[in-house]
Amino acid sequence: MADSKEVTTVQAATILISTIIGVGVLPLPLFAVRAGETGAPFITLLGIAIAAFGLFIVTKLGIRYSDKSIITYSEDILGKWLGRFFSLFVIIFFSVLTALAAREFGAVVITAVLLETPLEVTVLVMLLLAAISARNTMNTFAYIHNFYIPIILAPVLIIVALSLKNANFLNVRPFLSSNIQDSFFGALTIAALFQGSFIMTLIIPSLKNPKSAMKASWWAIFISGGLYVLLVLATVAIFGAEEIKRLYWPTLELARTTSLPGNVLQRLDVIFIAVWVIAVFTTIFATYFLTIHSVKQLFRLQDHKMLAYFMLPFIFILAMLPENIVQLYDVIKIAGRAGLIVTIIYPTFLFMIDVLKSKRRKKGESKQA
Repeated sequence: MADSKEVTTVQAATILISTIIGVGVLPLPLFAVRAGETGAPFITLLGIAIAAFGLFIVTKLGIRYSDKSIITYSEDILGKWLGRFFSLFVIIFFSVLTALAAREFGAVVITAVLLETPLEVTVLVMLLLAAISARNTMNTFAYIHNFYIPIILAPVLIIVALSLKNANFLNVRPFLSSNIQDSFFGALTIAALFQGSFIMTLIIPSLKNPKSAMKASWWAIFISGGLYVLLVLATVAIFGAEEIKRLYWPTLELARTTSLPGNVLQRLDVIFIAVWVIAVFTTIFATYFLTIHSVKQLFRLQDHKMLAYFMLPFIFILAMLPENIVQLYDVIKIAGRAGLIVTIIYPTFLFMIDVLKSKRRKKGESKQA
C-alpha cells in the first residue's frame, strides 16, 4: 500500500507530534479547567493516558499488518463489506475533523489578527494549502513534517519556560477534581485533541522498520503530551481557574503576558501566532492526507492526487456549517468525544477480533499437526 518504505522512526515520531500539536493548543487550558477547575493538569494527564491507549492499539494493529492501513486490513479482519462499511465512518470522521480544525483556525485569525478579512477566505486558503500539499507522496509528507517540527516546538517551550517566572502554584491546588463525572468527560475532550495520531495507520506501511513504530508512538505521546501538560500547568498557575473560564484562548493570553528578559521583545504573542499557524497547517495537512488516502484505498483507486481537489468543496461546506464560535466549540466537543469511537473503540474492537482469530487459527493448525 505504501509508496516506498523510506520513512524513518524519527520521521514517524515527528509526523505524530506535529499532527497532534495543532489548533487545539489555544482552547486546551479552557477545556481542562471547565472539567476540573484547579485539577486541570490532572485532567490533561488523564486525557493523555486515554489517547496513549488508543495510539498503542492502532500501532499494535499496524505492526500486525505492516503492509496495509486500517482501511484495507479491516476487510481482512471483519470481511469485505463490513470492513468497508466501518471504513466509511473513518473517512467521514476525518473529513469533519479537518473541516472543524480549518473553521477554528479561521475564527482565531479573523478575531486576533486579520480583523477585516472574511472568515470564508481564511478557511478556504488553509484548506487549499492542505489540498495542494496532500497531493505529494508519503516521503514528501514526512519531510514536510520533519522540517516544521523544530519551528513548532522550540518557541512554545520557550514561552512556557519564560511564563513560569510569573506562576503562582497555589492556583493549581487542590490537584485532584472532586467531580468524577466532569473529570471523565473533560479527559475525553482532551483525548480528542490527540485524534490526529490516527495517521499512524498510514505511516506504518511506509516505515523502513515497522516494528519500530511503537517507539515512535511513545516518543510522540511523551513529547506532545508533556507540552500539553506544561501549557495547562503554566496557564492555570498564572491566571487561576476562574480567570481562564472567561477566556476563549488562554494559551494566546499566556503568550501575550510573557516577555523576553531585558524587554528585548515585550509581546511574544506575535511569534506564538506565527508558530500556531504552522502547527495548524501540519495538523490539517495530516488529516486531509489521511482522508484522501483512505478514500483512495476504500475505492481501490490508482492515485490520490485528483481526490485532493475533489474533497475540497465538501470539507469547506462542512467547515462553514457552525453559525458562530460558541456553536463551533459545542460541535468540536461533541464530534471530538464521538470520534473516540472511531479512533479508540473501533481499533480495539478490530484488535480483539484479530487476536481471537489468530488463536483459533493456531488451535486449528495444532490439531491438524
